[in-house]
Amino acid sequence: MAGQGFERREILRVLSLAAAAGQFGVFERWAFACPAHPEDGLVPAPSGPYKPAFFTAEEYANIETLADLIIPNDGRPGAKEAGVSEFIDFMAASDPAIQPRFRFGLAWLDAHAQYLTKKAFRELAPDQQTEILAHLAYKNKHRSGEEEGREFFELMREYTVMGFYTSRAGMEDIGFPGLKQMWDHDPMACTHPDDPKHMHLKPAVG
Repeated sequence: MAGQGFERREILRVLSLAAAAGQFGVFERWAFACPAHPEDGLVPAPSGPYKPAFFTAEEYANIETLADLIIPNDGRPGAKEAGVSEFIDFMAASDPAIQPRFRFGLAWLDAHAQYLTKKAFRELAPDQQTEILAHLAYKNKHRSGEEEGREFFELMREYTVMGFYTSRAGMEDIGFPGLKQMWDHDPMACTHPDDPKHMHLKPAVG
């Protein structure tokens, strides 16, 4: 959510947690990703809308909304531009341990929104969504009976931060010094230097 600060140590902690996502073509926006090359038998990045691997369409819509509220576009790329919802879907599909937590949390959020407003969370105006989340995000606004919602918001926030700050957009946002080295110097960043997109890569030394 706008107004939430992310400490540098928190950002640095998550930088190393999601590099594996880069081997999949769908994650071309990730700092660790090498764009796929069909001629080498790799799966190309999809040209159409992203299709969730774990979440239902309704759940994924909420994931997109939540991520965008946590890290909005404030004149600089936010969670939407970084593809954070795709990252979270990939992580959930790959880790059965977190699947029940996300699924329960999303169901809780919709039920809570219905209780408070008679509408599903995704049907609410942004200011209404922000008001509901504020009571989950900020300690001075916590309310009794919303403990499960606070746990889910913390999970959602953690994976949003992880997804954003392991994306190229996120690394550029904090001026991560290793990003330029990954793409402009280290030939291991991509194994297809002959591709026109990668002509800027320097040849391997020795």
